[in-house]
Amino acid sequence: MTRIAVLVSGSGQGLQSLIDAQGRSQLGGGKIVAVISSRPDVYALKRAQSAGIPSIVVTRKGATPEEFDFALLQKLTAAKVDLVVLAGFLSVVGPSVLARYTDRIVNIHPSLLPAFGGPGMYGLRVHTAALERGVKVTGATVHLVNEVVDGGEILLQKAVDVLPKDTPETLQSRVMVQAEQVILPQAVAMLAQERGAFL
Repeated sequence: MTRIAVLVSGSGQGLQSLIDAQGRSQLGGGKIVAVISSRPDVYALKRAQSAGIPSIVVTRKGATPEEFDFALLQKLTAAKVDLVVLAGFLSVVGPSVLARYTDRIVNIHPSLLPAFGGPGMYGLRVHTAALERGVKVTGATVHLVNEVVDGGEILLQKAVDVLPKDTPETLQSRVMVQAEQVILPQAVAMLAQERGAFL
């Protein structure tokens, strides 16, 4: 069994897609053993509680990046995590965590990388940029995480059409439902199966 930690900072819709996939036995032998939030008051923690998954808060407030990474690494190690999934996690994962989980951290990004990625590109900012650029197609990408923000190996992508009357909010919602929530569980299942040898 591949032990999975899901890192969150918000409502947890990506987390819910993974919980639902796990309920259908579609995580490729993976099991979510921990949900770690960077914020104490987010709905993702309620989703974890409802699913009976242990949840932990590791906040950046008052901590240096090194202290945050140390605390995060402690929690991941204590939970004996094999695979780390960033699902709407709004903190950059530092070098000590990257070194410990090389090629075992994945992120979901709401665009077809390398378009509209990099530092500062998250949430509605991505969809605003896509609309301002006038693209006709956008989507989502699951990629491995390395020291370059949104720069790791691309695992899966799914395209979504941009409609003439789209706003950043409508586009965000459609990309989330039609792309993010589809390919994130697929990629996690793929890693749990194909990369089982590294565990």
